[in-house]
Amino acid sequence: MVSIILAGGGSAGHISPMVATAEALRAAEPGVTLACVGTPKGIESTVVPQAGLDLTFVPAVPFPRALNLDLLTMPGRLAGAVVAARRVLRRHGAQVVVGFGGYASLPVYLAASSMRIPVVVHEQNPLPGLANRVAARVATRVCVSFPGTPLPKAEYVGLPVRAAISQLDRPALREVARREFGLPTTGPVLLVSGGSQGAASINRAVDEAMAALLAAGVSILHVLGPKNMTPTTFARTDVNAGAVYEPVAYVNQMERAYAAADLMVGRSGAGTVVETAIVGLPGIFVPLPHGNGEQARNATSLVEAGGCVLIQDRDLTPGKLTAEVLRIIQHPEVLSRMAAAGQGIVPADAAQRVAAIVLEAVRR
Repeated sequence: MVSIILAGGGSAGHISPMVATAEALRAAEPGVTLACVGTPKGIESTVVPQAGLDLTFVPAVPFPRALNLDLLTMPGRLAGAVVAARRVLRRHGAQVVVGFGGYASLPVYLAASSMRIPVVVHEQNPLPGLANRVAARVATRVCVSFPGTPLPKAEYVGLPVRAAISQLDRPALREVARREFGLPTTGPVLLVSGGSQGAASINRAVDEAMAALLAAGVSILHVLGPKNMTPTTFARTDVNAGAVYEPVAYVNQMERAYAAADLMVGRSGAGTVVETAIVGLPGIFVPLPHGNGEQARNATSLVEAGGCVLIQDRDLTPGKLTAEVLRIIQHPEVLSRMAAAGQGIVPADAAQRVAAIVLEAVRR
């Protein structure tokens, strides 16, 4: 029996491709034993068990970004996490480790290397994180989501997505999905999502643009993020236009939200960019203004193809958002052109490709 450890954690960017790869591994190798390793504070603590996967925790060891006490204690904390990871690998009889980055993955990578267990790395972003930069030097195979990702031995395979995404028929599911979310079955629908935790600047702009969008007949499905749902958050309807504002904290099955929508406004995380391209959902993306600029890079190919547009976070005013949404969503020919432009520019079978590479590493 094949035993595989999948490591990663912290955000949906790491967890979504991990779950998609696990799904593909189960399909390719019936009877495979899978176990995921994450951290207690990441969203994996809920998302991974919901996907029917075993989850084990190791201590998170963030890399300090300043000279402080954390930097001095990091080597000892990392050594302890590696010891914990070795115990996990031995307990499961791991034959290969496939890692997706994040704080949870580095101790597992180091433990696997010390035990001579093959490591397969998957990097979601054009600019790789620290854990995957370290792991790429010792990995058997290095898979990347975007061409030109600066990692040794990088192989462009795309970003793994669940079969529910890669095989989604948006028109066929549209009416059912809209009913599930309490949206009108006719008329344009805007999906707004700032990722698993929400995005404050996007939420503010949508809140202030809401009245104008509803009056124009545009219904809004707004994924706020759990921490942003307050007692004053409630659904609204424009009586004259019949458009509805429907706020939700989180969506477990994003394919249902994609099917309900005609256009999306959100951050340009790798997962969002790739998933919307695959399903043919046009997007208005607002890259996260912090970090190393990776979110803007994520969308470069899709922007160049004409499948989405970018608005910088500093430029996101209610007026600009309203104008851009209406410019696209009120013109079916624009929506059709953008939908067609996005499809085909990213591999839809990346999960199957990564699964095949992982199984090949087991059998070497």
